Amino acid sequence: MLHLFLDDRPWFRAKRRGYGTGLPIAWQGWAMLAAHIALITGIAVLLRDRPVALTLAVILAGLAPMPLYRARTEGGWRWR
Repeated sequence: MLHLFLDDRPWFRAKRRGYGTGLPIAWQGWAMLAAHIALITGIAVLLRDRPVALTLAVILAGLAPMPLYRARTEGGWRWR
């Protein structure tokens, strides 16, 4: 199963306009996007009574997987 995550094929298509990653084009991309959303949602639920910690944790959880998104984007990130 691990070999399915270690292949070199892209998981995301580049945005048509702008900078960054577009929608997933492989099931691995959809799984990663779902896990990312679940992580941020879980943090928001757990820290809802601590607004400063919530803000910091959501920002960190939102930015942490960006290198993986960038590495798995077809054509890389550049301004279009």
